[in-house]
Amino acid sequence: MGKKRAQSPPRSAAPPTEGEAGSSSQQPAEPPKEPTPPVQVFYCAICSFPLEYCEFGSSLTRCKEWLKEEHEDLYNKYYSEEALQAKIGTLSLEAQSKLEKDTAKKEAKAEAKADAALKKKMASQVTIKRIERTKRKHVTAIHGLEAFSIDLKKAAKQLAGRFATGASVTKNAQGLDEIVVQGDVSDEIMEILEKGEGVLKGVPIANVEIVEDKKKKADA
Repeated sequence: MGKKRAQSPPRSAAPPTEGEAGSSSQQPAEPPKEPTPPVQVFYCAICSFPLEYCEFGSSLTRCKEWLKEEHEDLYNKYYSEEALQAKIGTLSLEAQSKLEKDTAKKEAKAEAKADAALKKKMASQVTIKRIERTKRKHVTAIHGLEAFSIDLKKAAKQLAGRFATGASVTKNAQGLDEIVVQGDVSDEIMEILEKGEGVLKGVPIANVEIVEDKKKKADA
């Protein structure tokens, strides 16, 4: 008969080393971090940019005047001699003066352009034309609204919903865009423009006129 092999006793686990014992213990929790407060941004009442970006607009002089009057501490922060020196660095006083003059010219040019655009806008005319079709049917055509920054497609949609009829943007005989509304609603459109309803606002009523476009009768 074969001999039984004696079994060796089980080995005991080795005790953890000092490094292992330390790593297995629970680490102390870190204190919670304080929340970062939100950054407060000040906006200019003239150009609507954040104060540090006024210089990139076309109204820096007026921006600075407003800031000095309303928030002198912030004016000193951005436009005091120390602040300008830190910002411009090695730029000479002569170069600074030239930069200010160039900025002033840029502002004057932008303001002149804006004034010209406003004069052109105020001189523009909106025409509401009552057009007679066959069988005593009418359509109403409105021309000139785009001069007052009115979206013609949105205006046509508004008028179509208001009068429960067809309204679309088409080209007139001169190749210019106009809104054509089915039916004689010229007086009602004049009233809407006078009240400035929906997208049809910003049009001086003195710049609006209603005209008749009757169908020519055939010679007898």
